[in-house]
Amino acid sequence: MGVGLSQRLVPDELWSLVAPLLPSFASRPQGGGTAPCDERAVFTAVVYVLTSGCAWRHLPETFGVSPATAHRRFSVWTQGGLWRRPHRAVSDELGARGELDWTSAITDAASVRTKKGSLTGRNPVDRGKKGSTLHMPTDAQGIPLTLGMSGANVHDSQALLPQVLGTPPIRSPRGPPRRRPGRLRADKAYHSTEHLKRLRGRGVVPHIARPGIESSERLGRHHRKIERSISWLFGYRRLTVRYERKGTHLLASLGLTATPTSYKKPTKPTTRDKL
Repeated sequence: MGVGLSQRLVPDELWSLVAPLLPSFASRPQGGGTAPCDERAVFTAVVYVLTSGCAWRHLPETFGVSPATAHRRFSVWTQGGLWRRPHRAVSDELGARGELDWTSAITDAASVRTKKGSLTGRNPVDRGKKGSTLHMPTDAQGIPLTLGMSGANVHDSQALLPQVLGTPPIRSPRGPPRRRPGRLRADKAYHSTEHLKRLRGRGVVPHIARPGIESSERLGRHHRKIERSISWLFGYRRLTVRYERKGTHLLASLGLTATPTSYKKPTKPTTRDKL
């Protein structure tokens, strides 16, 4: 595997956050068995599969990891709930540096074409085709805070409160960890009296477009930020069309793609963001 490709997929700083979270290899006391693999090579191979969208069996030999080993380790890490931890570690690191913008959160959803598996449903706006829906609130810059997946038959609004109010505590530069944004921005699909009441009760000021009164375009540059983040996630081609049969594997893929997406956070506002 080329050093340049390895560094591009998993830079040293990102690996330093992920490495302590991986379960250590335990050798057999009686000897024999499978020799341990280089953990960074395995993790990088998994990220490559998510990035390229290739089947596991098409993993290039240059990674020094067999397709069976890469898929097996991905399954073991998934069963151990690893997919949540790297994203959480990156979020904590950004939070501790003061690089998360809690002035507001932005939430939106996106459809994922589905071939099979759980967490699917018939999409009412796509001729009843089976699909899944990605739900994601971000900070004011578009950095993912949490992610979730549901069947396409679940209305976007049903994921609002669990996602926004269920954000895990994230480290702050000073003081206790933080989990609530100052405001929440969303389009009219998320508007309901119950949502407004619950958000205000948790100290979050809702800025949700009102159906029949305000256009979702009112979100302007804020909506463009989360659309940009969703496009970054779908830049990992393994997510554009779902081939994973197990819902847990799909959620694992989401968590792992959110990790480098958050790490490669936006550093400067674009011209469109300033409009």
